[in-house]
Parts: sequence; structure tokens; C-alpha cells
Amino acid sequence: MTHTLNCRGRLLSLGQPRIMGILNLTPDSFSDGGRYMETPLAVARAGEMLAEGADILDIGAYSSRPGAADISEAEEIRRLYEPVREIRAQFPEAILSIDTFRPGVAAAMLDLGIHIINDIRAGEGSLDPAQDSETMMQLVGRAGNVPYIMMHMKGTPQTMQQKPEYAHVAEEVRAFFIDKIREARAQGIRDLILDPGLGFGKSILHNYQLLAALPRFTAFDLPVMVGISRKSMLYRLFQSGPEDTVGVASALHLRAIEAGARLLRVHDVREAARIVQLYLYLREHGLI
Repeated sequence: MTHTLNCRGRLLSLGQPRIMGILNLTPDSFSDGGRYMETPLAVARAGEMLAEGADILDIGAYSSRPGAADISEAEEIRRLYEPVREIRAQFPEAILSIDTFRPGVAAAMLDLGIHIINDIRAGEGSLDPAQDSETMMQLVGRAGNVPYIMMHMKGTPQTMQQKPEYAHVAEEVRAFFIDKIREARAQGIRDLILDPGLGFGKSILHNYQLLAALPRFTAFDLPVMVGISRKSMLYRLFQSGPEDTVGVASALHLRAIEAGARLLRVHDVREAARIVQLYLYLREHGLI
């Protein structure tokens, strides 16, 4: 089945894999922290990614790297507000996603005209849920025509990599999605995307086990997103660093697409777009 996302009236077909370009507005992200904190630099990077082939821009201002410090909701909104407003003004045709788990931040960004919510906590809300006047799923359901990305994470960004353990990681993530899909549908959310959360409360082996198990998640007949870009699962095996991962990431992106992933969340847009182009060529000629 070919899925189509209704992005607040803008339709995006997933008949081919799509590229989500990452724009971090944080001082401490693991690979590009601080690089795009100033609005002109963020707008320029957004334009570069769109020119390189990004179908969606995913903008975040809360660092979710392992052990990252918490920031206030007000600070998260402050970091996002001007860059998002300028990107909307300069690239009105761009589809924008906001990477946040706080309903208050999502509400502020919906008011600015963003199209997609990317929630690493899958509706669990702020780290102190008492701060939230409504849940993220209630907000998204009320907004209507807002695709919602639900990610699996064990723990919080501050605790998730403290010896994560699973009896069977793929089965636990699958059970998590069963519950979350039911919860989202009850709130009237129509367009759901599943993200197994590679690097979020998983060991290196867990991450590769989840990649191998992608067909278990595509079996929900919902789009699956894979986010492996510059994560430690790509470089610790080779004793290198986050920016020395393009080759390994490209190999795994092709494998993920072949296994049914419809969205790739990446820093290196040009290289990921070439993998999609290669996949489409091979598919057109019956080679995969």
C-alpha cells in the first residue's frame, strides 16, 4: 500500500522513500552542536538541504544526545521561534517537522505553520508531565491533518544509555507500538509514522537487531522512519567519529529502504538522496 501524508492540506506521497533533513538549533548536539544557532545560518542550512533533495526539514532545539542537559520549555521555544518563522517565510513550499516531546512547544510551532510533529517520547509529554495542559496526542488529534511520528525510547535522554536491557528488543518495541497506535487512534490521529528509536536506549547490538527486524514494524501497514545518521552504532565499531559515517550510513540506508522504511532522517542529505535515487533505479529495472 502506498501511504500519503496529509501535512495540513499538503499531500506527500510515500510511494518512494523520502528524506528528512535534520536541523539542530542546539549548542550541544552530538555532531553539529552550535553550528546553526543563529537564524541566518539556520535559514541557509535549510536552503542547502532542500537543494540537496530533502523532502522534509526536521527542526529541533532540545538536545536528545545521551546525557544531555534538560532545558526549559520557554528556552526551547525561544531557540525555535525566529528560525522557524524565517524558514517558513523564505521557503513557503517546504514541509517542516518539529522535533519536540513537549505539547506546549508543539502548539507554539503549529501556530507558526509547521506541518509534522516528531515526538521522541511518543506522547509521554514533558519530563515533568504536570507542566502539560494537554497530552501531545490530544494536541495533534485536535489540530487535524498533522502527521505524527512516534518513537520508541527506553528512559529519558538523560538516562537512556545507562545499560539498556531487553529480553527481546524487537518484540518489546513492537508491543510498545501496538499500545501507542491504539492510543493515537483514540485521539483521532490519522497519519502515523513509526520510528523504532535507534540509538535511544539501545546498545549497538540492539540497534542492528532492530534494523534486521524492520519488517516486523512495516507489518503494521504504517510508514516507518529510520534515523541512524551519525549515531555511535555507525562509528564505534570502527573507532572513528560521528562525521566519518557516510559510507556505513549509506549501506544501511539502502538496506532499510529494501526492508520497507519510507523515511530516512539524516544530516547528510545529498548522500541519502543518492541512495534513494539508486534504489528507485534498481526497482525500476526489476533488480530488487
